[in-house]
Parts: sequence; C-alpha cells; structure tokens
Amino acid sequence: MSFSEMYLTYYPKLVRFAKEFVILEEDAENITQDVFADLWERQNSMDHVENVNAYLFRLVKNRCLDHLKHKIFEQKYVEVMQTSFEIELNLKLQSLDRFDSSDMSVGNDTEILVRTAINSLPKRCRDIFLLSRIEGLKYKEISERLGISVNTVECQMGIALKKLRVKLSMCLAA
Repeated sequence: MSFSEMYLTYYPKLVRFAKEFVILEEDAENITQDVFADLWERQNSMDHVENVNAYLFRLVKNRCLDHLKHKIFEQKYVEVMQTSFEIELNLKLQSLDRFDSSDMSVGNDTEILVRTAINSLPKRCRDIFLLSRIEGLKYKEISERLGISVNTVECQMGIALKKLRVKLSMCLAA
C-alpha cells in the first residue's frame, strides 16, 4: 500500500479515534497529521510493519496519551500560577489595609519645612540656590545666566546652605 493510499484510508478513522480521547476536533487532526508526517519521514521503516492498522492506531494512541499528559501538566502549571497570583494579591491587599496615611504626613511636613526655609532666603540667594539645586546648573552657568561672578555664586550658595541648615535644625529640634 502506498503512502497516499494509507493516508486516504486511515486518516478519517484515526481522527475519529483520537477525537474520542482528546475531545477537540482540531487536536485530533493535529495528532493524526503529526503521526503521518513522522511516517512520511521514515517511510522505509513501514516495510517491516506486519499489521498497519494496529501500528497506526497504536501511534495515534501514544500521541493522544502524550497530548493528555501535556494538558494535565499545563493545567497544574496554570493552577500553581493562579495560586501564586492569589497569594501575591492577598499580600498586596494586606499591605494596603495596613498602610497608614498618617505616615505620609511626616514627609509632607518635612517638605513644607524645606519650602518655607528656602522661601525665607533673600531673593538673590534663593534664586541662586534654586538654579543650583533644583535646575542642576553649575556655578559657571549660574554666573553667566545672572551676569555675576562665579565667586558671588559660591558665596551666595554658602550663605544659603548655612541659613537652611540653621533654619531646618531649629524646626526639626522643636
């Protein structure tokens, strides 16, 4: 029997057989096609097969078993991932339940103190400080922008840092 004749004769029977185990028509067709693809690659080994019918059904049966084992593995993996996701979700929910928004007020209070201290600096001193610390400009860039010497920028930064240090230490000590 040629490969084409074997395919035409057995393909529909093998698909029906596989469908009984794997349920989905598409899976049954894929399994049967894979069996025939393997047979095509090793056609010369078919010469030694005495009972082609039994041989083909055994090949499909084994592929169905492999398919079902893989499905079980996938399902267990999904269950493990779902459990892991649920645990992580519960931990996040517990963290949110324990989250106390009053803890955030400490950060806000500090931010308000720092802003107040910066705003209390003399205008020129405050401008230089903000250009340096907030905009990230170098002293030379500040001196060019404001039309003053680099020495003046350095002196004003020293004054700003000293005043801020004193003001903030007083506020935090209180």
